[in-house]
Amino acid sequence: MTFKAYLVEDSPVIRENLVGFLEDVADAQVVASASTEEEAVAWLGQHRDGWDLTIVDLFLKRGNGLGVINACRNRSPHQKVVVLSNYATADMRDRSTQLGADAFFDKSAELDQLVAYCATMQPSPG
Repeated sequence: MTFKAYLVEDSPVIRENLVGFLEDVADAQVVASASTEEEAVAWLGQHRDGWDLTIVDLFLKRGNGLGVINACRNRSPHQKVVVLSNYATADMRDRSTQLGADAFFDKSAELDQLVAYCATMQPSPG
């Protein structure tokens, strides 16, 4: 069953690779993407039920991923937020979790874990 993924990533190359990766490997439908915190928060506010998984990079063109995670606080129980970043320090993992991230994956070393996480995703009810 396909689930809806939303990408917050400022690198066009990584974003394009992630879209292909998610659609081919993880059975996801990428519904939209953003490259800034402001753009991501606005989209999430307008599409409260339009996603099942949001994947957030911490470093964006403007703003940062922590603000995006925080903006997802009042999401439905089935909606998950994961961080995918090269900046996978213990402090950033802790801060992301405190703000409400469900998982944190290192871009350079933990893509297999991201695939495994995606396999647990359930599409939105209805």
